[in-house]
Amino acid sequence: MPAPAPRDGSQLEAFADQMRLLQRECLWKREQTHTSLIPYVREEAEEVVEAIESGDPARLCDELGDLLLQVVIHAVIAEEAGEFTLDDVARGVIAKMERRNPHVFGDATASTVAEVMDLWNAAKAAEKRATS
Repeated sequence: MPAPAPRDGSQLEAFADQMRLLQRECLWKREQTHTSLIPYVREEAEEVVEAIESGDPARLCDELGDLLLQVVIHAVIAEEAGEFTLDDVARGVIAKMERRNPHVFGDATASTVAEVMDLWNAAKAAEKRATS
């Protein structure tokens, strides 16, 4: 069965649709859980590090794709369980970047990398306090 055509021309959305299809149709993928996929997440993250260290952009592109597969399959598993969707993941990280970069998305100013890091760390600490 061919991969579904992208709804909006986005390759990322086409990939998500492909993973949804695989989750429904592939016996192995259907049996996977967040827990059973832990070794693959670790392996793919390490391979991204190795690709960065190699300095080979083509290898890095390939390994980032493998890591993206892990993100998407976890989101698809969660989507099917009614927990959250890939859009929820994206929405959350967009909001996080806006909170942690108030010098870009807000009225804070930063003229040095150290000031940017101070803003980031302050926002991260505020997030941690809010969830504690």
